[in-house]
Amino acid sequence: MTTPRQGMLKLFATAGAFTLFYSPLAAFEFTFDWGPLELCTSGTPNVVPSPAFHLKDVPQGTGFIRFRLTDLDVPDYPHGGGLVAWDGQAEIAAGAFSYKSPCPPDGAHEYQWRATALQTRQGTELGRAVSSRTYP
Repeated sequence: MTTPRQGMLKLFATAGAFTLFYSPLAAFEFTFDWGPLELCTSGTPNVVPSPAFHLKDVPQGTGFIRFRLTDLDVPDYPHGGGLVAWDGQAEIAAGAFSYKSPCPPDGAHEYQWRATALQTRQGTELGRAVSSRTYP
């Protein structure tokens, strides 16, 4: 039989273990603009250089940031993205990687870049952020 005190100790021990093993991902922020992207509305994207990304509050310990573009109106289309080394800079320069441009054939679509802060190239996720814009 467990006493109330033993039950409380067990609960605190479990909560402590949960705190040790559960680390919520940090939220950070970034913005972007399409830059000098050539207008594309044919439905056939071009492979283009990435836009500049302006970063804020990237989690401590980040060594790489992975970017992925999603057309929120056609989320299954693989626009791609890239992985860039990060050493504390406030901006990832335009052209850091190549991806398939936005190119909606039927009017403006909403596009979302997702950024994932990583400790190492294929390592632990430290944080996530999203930034969206309409194109064209």
